[in-house]
Amino acid sequence: MAATATPATKLLVAQQVQHRVHEYAHDPRQSSFGTEAVDALGVPAEQVFKTLVVELSGGKLAVAILPVPAKLSLKSVAGAFAVAKAVMADPTKAQRTTGYVLGGISPLGQRRLLPTVLDSSALTWERMFCSAGRRRLEIELTPQDLAALTKAVIADVCAGQHS
Repeated sequence: MAATATPATKLLVAQQVQHRVHEYAHDPRQSSFGTEAVDALGVPAEQVFKTLVVELSGGKLAVAILPVPAKLSLKSVAGAFAVAKAVMADPTKAQRTTGYVLGGISPLGQRRLLPTVLDSSALTWERMFCSAGRRRLEIELTPQDLAALTKAVIADVCAGQHS
């Protein structure tokens, strides 16, 4: 189990949150970590969530958690946080702030808790998957536990959804 210990999994253990860690082999030729996770887990793509770091008006970073196949609506993210604008964060700044590498950014166990929005579609699943904080590691947990631990706002943040 030590091989799968990350700040995210340590947080879940410390908070006594029921979860399961899934490890899979990473193909270095694969450019989409989310798609690779979906294929490895063998679950519907909409049940596996990616963690994207955005920069809000004023320069503050925030996190958006949405299904792997979905596209992020930056306008909806800005609305969820009641700010004028949101843009994708600089990758280097996202990694430095969260303490995770791209393709392995977990919404849990970041260096400091960032404002977080969880796409409302997560609530349609009994259990969902998100990054465990390392490439090729996914956490399976309830959306309610993820929302509670990240203090997430629940909103429709996928492009094409109606808020």
